[in-house]
Amino acid sequence: MNQLEKIKVGILPILENHGIELYDIVWTHEGKHKILQISIMHPDGSMDIDVCAEMAELISAKLDEMDVIEHEYMLEVCSPGAERVLRNLDEVKNEVGKYLYAQFKEPVGKLTEVKGTLNAVEENELCFDYMDKAVKKKCRVSYDNIKLIRLSVKI
Repeated sequence: MNQLEKIKVGILPILENHGIELYDIVWTHEGKHKILQISIMHPDGSMDIDVCAEMAELISAKLDEMDVIEHEYMLEVCSPGAERVLRNLDEVKNEVGKYLYAQFKEPVGKLTEVKGTLNAVEENELCFDYMDKAVKKKCRVSYDNIKLIRLSVKI
């Protein structure tokens, strides 16, 4: 089991006890500083700074207890963000009715990307409503043709 997997196993019970989901754990760098970034969210995808601060204290204490990190680091407990990447079809299915951005591997008609409302996921096909100039249009694309898909903030 690698270091990040050990950390995950150690902190999951803390998060689950507070009704929080783990989105991701990654090492990042800022200059010479190593940062352990732990992204968390409520089941509905939301998150607030007070919960992040509370979880950071609990996670920090657990990491000290586990003693699996040998070097100096900074801990960052944060939200995955308003435009978080959807990493698999199950995550996409949970966002039906939401405004998303998707890039395609191969064009769909003349489209290489779409920004619109995901109306349905039918088997392996995503159904979007989007605006083209002032006209509402529909787009259907196979999940296998998705290069990137994430939540998007509608402006």
